[in-house]
Amino acid sequence: MNKNTGVQVGPRFDAAAAPKIGAGDFTQDLDLSLDELNDLLALTGRLKRSPRDFRDALGGKYLSILFEKPSLRTRFTFELAIKQLGGDCVTSSGPIGGREPLKDVARNIERWTQGIVARTFSQKTIDELARWASIPVINALSDLYHPCQALADVFTIQEQFGELRGLKLAFVGDGNNVAHSLMLDAPRLGMDFAIATPAGYEPNSDIVAEAEGLAAVSGTKLLVTNDVDAALAGAHAVYTDVWASMGHESEAEQRRADFAPYQVTPVLMDKAGPDAVFMHCLPAKRGEETVDEVIESPRSVVFDQAENRLHTSKALLLMLLA
Repeated sequence: MNKNTGVQVGPRFDAAAAPKIGAGDFTQDLDLSLDELNDLLALTGRLKRSPRDFRDALGGKYLSILFEKPSLRTRFTFELAIKQLGGDCVTSSGPIGGREPLKDVARNIERWTQGIVARTFSQKTIDELARWASIPVINALSDLYHPCQALADVFTIQEQFGELRGLKLAFVGDGNNVAHSLMLDAPRLGMDFAIATPAGYEPNSDIVAEAEGLAAVSGTKLLVTNDVDAALAGAHAVYTDVWASMGHESEAEQRRADFAPYQVTPVLMDKAGPDAVFMHCLPAKRGEETVDEVIESPRSVVFDQAENRLHTSKALLLMLLA
């Protein structure tokens, strides 16, 4: 057993024995080593099975939640996570650093609370907070990454199939922040990853290059294509997201036209493996990137993903704050 893996002592969780994140922050997916990622998934399973064992694990800890963007799942799950672990939080909505420099915001907050969860328009905001704050900073979404969502997603896939190695995850739609995080986590966990986008909407080339390097090390396959059929062939999970994320609303009409062939319908789902599940990080625009016949079908695990945001958030907080 990894010496950093948490051990259950009696009826309560020994917070001091929780596995740790060496980077000290979670600004992007690769802040977690592969061992730490596996430790987090294992800890998530324990938290989900026996939540009461962890009810005082973060007693006396306080979290600052700073959101520039609206949120349902991320805000609720982080607020509930810290409270269910025995801590508490303060939440602020609106621009981060608009009234004063980010470096001052970070150094004020570190005097009052033990961690920062930030949902921002720019990855630069996350990185600047982490640079100046001596307390852990968690990226709850930026323009480049959505690492907390990806944690819940891979945990959900693991629940569905029992293991991750040898599976294929296919993403259909915009090469956005969610796609970036998934393509960084999937290869490290032994999954093939394929993404099909319209021309001009491919994922960030630097992140693709990082993912290709990870796939080469793990012996998995990474495919970036405009061909939906190629991406879906043999897939165990089919993932999509909104076509126009926050900040791209002005492009919505053009994107609807460009993405129409990439709508996840029952016909498109049939191009994947026979046991393939449907995934979406929500909120969904039904009738655009997918339809009710898919999202409400037995193949859909979207609300399992949403539930698991709570459990993976708890595991992340324990590994950073315990």
